[in-house]
Amino acid sequence: MNSGIKVFAPASISNLGCGFDTLGMALSGPGDEIIAKFCDKPGLHISKITGAKGRLPLDSNLNTAGKSALALLEYLGESKRGIDFEIHKKMPFGSGLGSSAASAVAGVMAVNELLRKPLEKKDLLPFALEGERLASGSLHADNVAPSLLGGVIFVRSHDPVDTHRLPCPPGLYISAVYPHVEILTKDARSVLRPDVPLSSMVKQAANLGAFVIGFYRMDLDLISRSMVDWVIEPQRAHLIPHFYEVQKAALEAGALGCTISGAGPTIFALCANSFIAENVAEQMQRIYRDYKVEHDLFLSPVNQDGAIKC
Repeated sequence: MNSGIKVFAPASISNLGCGFDTLGMALSGPGDEIIAKFCDKPGLHISKITGAKGRLPLDSNLNTAGKSALALLEYLGESKRGIDFEIHKKMPFGSGLGSSAASAVAGVMAVNELLRKPLEKKDLLPFALEGERLASGSLHADNVAPSLLGGVIFVRSHDPVDTHRLPCPPGLYISAVYPHVEILTKDARSVLRPDVPLSSMVKQAANLGAFVIGFYRMDLDLISRSMVDWVIEPQRAHLIPHFYEVQKAALEAGALGCTISGAGPTIFALCANSFIAENVAEQMQRIYRDYKVEHDLFLSPVNQDGAIKC
């Protein structure tokens, strides 16, 4: 009996305040699952999708997970191999948590595991990026890389891809609150101005450099001082209900930093430990409860493993 294999690819947070398109961090959940099996019919086929409310195509060429898997199969000379995917979406669309990236990563992981790992995990990244390109219209590794590899990732270049994993201070925890407002990445990018004032660029570059140093030195105070976004947050905050109130509540409750996750609307707070993260989450949720805004909460350590075979 061909029972196949199951893989899981986690959600991720990108930008991390000061690192627009250059920083990403993996969560332990939510995420996407794919069950992959060999089948008699040649080619890659998506037979089932759950959790997507009919919004994702079964056509492999039009599906993020399918597109990344097809790119890998072509590279391996296995395009005619009969493979069946069941995709189980277990995270929201347009949340700023890297939904399309998780699908793309799960697609390449599933193929690689099913074919008994012809490639090392790190070498799957370029193929996963092809799935992300389908979803966003361009190459962006700041969600794909942490979802695949885990940890905190610095992206020096997306094309050609050049990523580097940062050492992570022990105990870091994330509180992420997702208000039920969908913001697609393409739409969130459309509000951004093409030009940045020189003073803002200097401040942002200084914070990004200090953020990386903070992780290498395990200096939580430096990380906290660096998590200030002078460029993107001011342009996107209006898209997210009560953003500044939630941010203020998180910081007053002890978060190291609090800002928009990716394109939003999820707001995340980076915390020194799980105890602080729980208190921060309660204060962030309080704002949305007071305004009667439906929302979800995700509490997670930094996921050091990334995508895995289940």
